[in-house]
Amino acid sequence: MNEQRNMITALVLSAIVLLGWALLSDKFFPTANKPATQIVNGKSVPLPQPTPASNAPAQTLDRAKVLAQTPRVKIETPKLAGSIDLRGAQIDDLVLTTQRETIDKNSPPVRLFSPEGTQDAYFASFGWSGQNIRLPDANTVWTAAGDVLAPGKPVTLTWNNEQGQAFAIKLSVDDNYLFTVQQSVTNGTGAPVAARPYSLVSRAGQSKDPSSWQVHVGPIGVMGGIAQYKTNWKDLDEAGAAGQKFQSTGGWLGFSDKYWLAAVIPDPKAQVDAAFAGAGGHYQAEFAPNVAPVGPAQTATQTSYLFAGGKDASLLDTYDDKYGFDKLDHAIDWGWFRVIEKPIFYLLDWLFKQVGNFGVAIMLLTVIVRLVMFPIAHKQFKSGQQMKIVQPKMKALQERHKEDKQRLQEEMMKLYREEKINPLAGCAPVLLQIPIFFSLYKVLTLTLEMRHQPFILWIKDLSAPDPLTPVNLFGYLPFQPTGFLHLSVLAILLGITMWLQFKLNPQMNMDPAQKQIFSLMPWFMMFIMSPFAAGLQVYYILSNLITVGQMQMLNRKMPAPKT
Repeated sequence: MNEQRNMITALVLSAIVLLGWALLSDKFFPTANKPATQIVNGKSVPLPQPTPASNAPAQTLDRAKVLAQTPRVKIETPKLAGSIDLRGAQIDDLVLTTQRETIDKNSPPVRLFSPEGTQDAYFASFGWSGQNIRLPDANTVWTAAGDVLAPGKPVTLTWNNEQGQAFAIKLSVDDNYLFTVQQSVTNGTGAPVAARPYSLVSRAGQSKDPSSWQVHVGPIGVMGGIAQYKTNWKDLDEAGAAGQKFQSTGGWLGFSDKYWLAAVIPDPKAQVDAAFAGAGGHYQAEFAPNVAPVGPAQTATQTSYLFAGGKDASLLDTYDDKYGFDKLDHAIDWGWFRVIEKPIFYLLDWLFKQVGNFGVAIMLLTVIVRLVMFPIAHKQFKSGQQMKIVQPKMKALQERHKEDKQRLQEEMMKLYREEKINPLAGCAPVLLQIPIFFSLYKVLTLTLEMRHQPFILWIKDLSAPDPLTPVNLFGYLPFQPTGFLHLSVLAILLGITMWLQFKLNPQMNMDPAQKQIFSLMPWFMMFIMSPFAAGLQVYYILSNLITVGQMQMLNRKMPAPKT
């Protein structure tokens, strides 16, 4: 009767955890990217990425027609292509030439910026505000001193208001994703004029990438040295045109997708007023430095920057060091374990550059982690062996003091001291694995470097779930199971290796219900881990296999004596 009750208890607890995890995981632990491939008749084929509906206003203008309506300056860099609209001095046409929408070889490049009025409109603009002075606006047509903006080939835009003031915007771009913007106003009159430069990023509609507790998507920035992760699309909708206002020295602000960022960055030493705003499905991030009026016959120049591209972790760190930006690397929401996550990322990235395959790099990282943790695992095993030896004494104490729990605890602690056993020694490896596991989860979930990275055979994207599952007979049945019902091959291997580890692990003093729950854990973890990134499952499987090998070796070296 007790055995049946224990089994029922274990099954009920497992079901609760499975159902609860399914409900909470998308909000708190988004498991992976959308699948990049699917298995059809046993073969891996690219899967077109769906385009979720955004909250953008209905767009009707054709992008190609809009681009042809105004004079433009081309943008050509190793990683970017597009153009600058000379009407309004807007960078509103930008694609990332080294990033594709899907893993299909014919997939188009990722588009970041699109002109106002088109689908998913998104652009950066630069100008001036002021009073009693004619200023350039969205309809001003600028004159360009060049037809192509490229690394080492800056382009200057000029405009004269015919009232004695001349305006200029000098644009430069590097080999990656950073634009340098120098805004100048020359006062040719006999009286000072107030002209305050501004920089902004505007987008229509919200990101198609979901935001969660672990992955921030939406308005983002660093103001006053503090990263703004709490502001979301809903906050801007509620704030309306009045927006959320900040004052800061340096910093930056803009909008973040999962892998992409568009942000305006003032001079690191400049005192600025900054704001986020949202109205009618349009969102804006802007700043304006505090500047003095421009005196007679004087020229005032203000430098700012625009980052528009992929959130390459190494590149963001490089920009912080080179230009003195305030925590631009925080555009990647590393979270609580940043101090562990970034070293793990850099080690993994270095291994990838050595071997050329991210799956192999993850396997090498796993070996390194297990080697570092081997002394702790060794102590854990010894503690388990000692626990086996004293099991008869522990059971005798439990029988003797089963009616007096406090006395039983005292006698158990006395036994541990006499036998020199640390009952918590087995917890150390588990506790140390938690931040490592979580850090690798964040690296695989957030970093651009992992996006669309293949491994071997049918695994074409390590940042997405393993697409191969026996649930649909490896693609021979015409349906695709989702969520934890998508029981993949890697997840099954993970469950088997966990079961082997459990069978070899020295059993602690558990009651029957605990043992049954632990015996179900490997199979229950198969369903939980199946929707996670394939790269994370590769790490877990190999880690389990290494642990099994260590246990086998230590079992032969230190067999537990017969009681």
